[in-house]
Amino acid sequence: MKKLLLAFIALFGLAQANADSAYTELDRTPSPTPTVIEFFSFYCPHCYNFQYVYKIPQKVEASLPKNVTFKQYHVAFLGAQGEMLTRAWSLAMLLNVQDKVREPLFNSVRAGEEAGDPNIPTMDTVRKIFLDAGVTPDEFNAFNSFAVTALTKKQENLAQSLNVRGVPDFYVDEKYRINPEALPKNEEGFINGYVKTINDLLQKH
Repeated sequence: MKKLLLAFIALFGLAQANADSAYTELDRTPSPTPTVIEFFSFYCPHCYNFQYVYKIPQKVEASLPKNVTFKQYHVAFLGAQGEMLTRAWSLAMLLNVQDKVREPLFNSVRAGEEAGDPNIPTMDTVRKIFLDAGVTPDEFNAFNSFAVTALTKKQENLAQSLNVRGVPDFYVDEKYRINPEALPKNEEGFINGYVKTINDLLQKH
């Protein structure tokens, strides 16, 4: 587990070697309401580890004041099926089934990689995941609806506006980006540093 964490930190350290603060302030107006957003991808092994090994998103969300909204947005720029999976995540958010479909969607991408087939997951795979999660066929048929399209576009536009280039990537009030490479290198310190930095930044709102 520690090796996974160090690999993640090294990855970001190489990408942003000049960062020496736990956060970067962006030149933009903060969101009108307190918000924490994590950008992730089902193609990202580090995102899987964040969610299921270190449980950082859960620990961040549990620590937030009641007036703060926590969101997880999917990026479309990774993987052959990135756009389709972003749309799937939009549908999951609208149906409030994120916790039921998240891990199966991660696993479906892994299956495609193991098979060497970039076309996996297919739409049929995604449909089965949603139906297995209790979503009705009629509900899944909203996949190409206006509401799903609008939420997909919202995720893509915000990722572009914030200049998201890698994941997982956390933002506070759309104004501050967390720099994981500046956090403590041990597991407990790294996780606690994420939680503390985010909550400290929320005090600036």
